[in-house]
Amino acid sequence: MSAKGRHVTLDYTGFSGEGRWMLSVLQSAVQRSSVREVHAHVSEFDGTESPPGFAAVVLIDESHVSAHCYAEEGILAVDCFTCGGVNPNQIADDIHQQILIENPGICLVQRTEIERFIID
Repeated sequence: MSAKGRHVTLDYTGFSGEGRWMLSVLQSAVQRSSVREVHAHVSEFDGTESPPGFAAVVLIDESHVSAHCYAEEGILAVDCFTCGGVNPNQIADDIHQQILIENPGICLVQRTEIERFIID
């Protein structure tokens, strides 16, 4: 059996930062990898319709890299999903290092990796 894709998730507490900064982190990690950015977008939420925070996504030709934040709780969820030969761990590690530089007190509470599209 082999997988057509892999999905890495990173869950943090103690995060503080803005959506535009996080989008630039995602984009720079994608740029340093061997995947091609197709589109990037961030939406910031002020709490009127959704809890304060943001959602940022970089669509890549092999899937996506995204980050979601609940600002009042300091919760940040990052996911890196790639199909084909690109290892999402490289992108996740790059993002993690950039986050640690700007948020030295942040805590990575969970990191997971699952294989996707498993084929016999």
